[in-house]
Amino acid sequence: MKIKIAIYFLALIATCQTALADVQQNTKINLPDMGDSAGALITPTQEKELGEAFFRKLNAQLKISQDPEIQQYIQAIGHHLVENSDAPGKPFYFFVVLDNAINAFAGPGGYIGVNSGLILITESESELASVMAHEIAHVTQRHLYRAFEAAKQLSIPRAAAMLAAILLGTQSPEMGLAALTAIQAGSAQFQIDFTRDNEQEADRIGMQTLVQSHYDPRSMPIFFERLQQSSRYYGKGIPEFLRTHPVTASRIADTRGRAEKYPYRQYPDSLPYQLSKAKLKVLTIANEDADVYHYFFVRRLQGTREQRAVARYGLGLIYTRRQQFQKADQIFSQLVNEFPSQAHYLTALARNALEARQYTKALKRYLRARKNFPGNKTVEVEYISTLLKTGQPKIAYRELQSMHFGKLNQPLYYRLLAQIHGALKEYAKSHRFLAEFYYASGNTPAAITQIKLAQKSIDLNFYLAAILDERLQFFNQEEQQRKEDN
Repeated sequence: MKIKIAIYFLALIATCQTALADVQQNTKINLPDMGDSAGALITPTQEKELGEAFFRKLNAQLKISQDPEIQQYIQAIGHHLVENSDAPGKPFYFFVVLDNAINAFAGPGGYIGVNSGLILITESESELASVMAHEIAHVTQRHLYRAFEAAKQLSIPRAAAMLAAILLGTQSPEMGLAALTAIQAGSAQFQIDFTRDNEQEADRIGMQTLVQSHYDPRSMPIFFERLQQSSRYYGKGIPEFLRTHPVTASRIADTRGRAEKYPYRQYPDSLPYQLSKAKLKVLTIANEDADVYHYFFVRRLQGTREQRAVARYGLGLIYTRRQQFQKADQIFSQLVNEFPSQAHYLTALARNALEARQYTKALKRYLRARKNFPGNKTVEVEYISTLLKTGQPKIAYRELQSMHFGKLNQPLYYRLLAQIHGALKEYAKSHRFLAEFYYASGNTPAAITQIKLAQKSIDLNFYLAAILDERLQFFNQEEQQRKEDN
């Protein structure tokens, strides 16, 4: 169904000026009255549908972290900021893109992504929070109403594809340009261009959110200034965050002046921030890990007791990656004994046994983690995976049913369901949930294939057949719409 979507509202993807410049030059369009901030141009239901379609498109094109601990951390810091923003009731969904480019962006429905590259260059948790608070402020202040320069009748799949194409331009200009050209077919061309006033207001509101959330307001000018000073070394490879959020001397001075109004005090980084950075550093290793190993090896004897422990944690993760399981086991065991209240160390110990295919040992460790850290989603997810590997799908299913999954966990949730039903030899259900996994991951053709396989399964019943017919019709309609849009 075609809906009137004011594209300007739907993406705080601070992106497109550079990657798509050739496509967009000389295309200034005079807009009619865009309406007020009450959302007259798009209903909450339409915004929700577009946000979900946009995120599915991202899942198909970008490497979005599925690591439960990373997801748990970025969601926690994001929602803490939102709770202390000027729109605490607005839905937001935070996720990490495994990409070394320095960028952060937001899309329709409050989907906000932060690249691992940006997280890793921050020197404090407050710096990361300052970027996220700034992006949240762009959304809550409705700057996107003023930022987009075209609106057109678009289907939800096409609108999502176009927004994703802009984002892809920030990660890879060639890929973004190709994606936009493929779906554009000579129709609407648009760009996002936040004004100086937009940026200053986002800084001001973001800083208020920082203070209310108990982060260092001085982190905002410090981080912006460091980016500006380092940009001279990038040449043409200037970080996309700087292209779309120009950092000027006056802007830095303005944020510093505002920050100085607050009394100075120390803002220590949380342990989850430090551990998440260590884990991302290992997860984003391209090939040889010698440099990262050296980074942690040197720091294992530096800093506070907590910082030294984080460095040892990083070393342990590299040993697991190298399949040197005994060395990793020794490090993680020591950390668990020294820091019994920190879940990351115990889950790393259990995960190391899982990677070593010591499934019984891994299961015992996850049971210990469940007892010590009840309600920890990372522990629960990995415990369920271990139950499957130890041949206990019925218990795994029961545990999965008791969990609450947010939207960003849907691909993982459906994959686990497919694995559980496959282990139970319930093949129709297994194919059905594999279809949902592929759809949530942005691969509708694969979802259609899985539905058709489910329909041919010998264990198909009348109730499930009706569900499959409905889902197949839905997937076929969306795929047909996508083909028509192209």
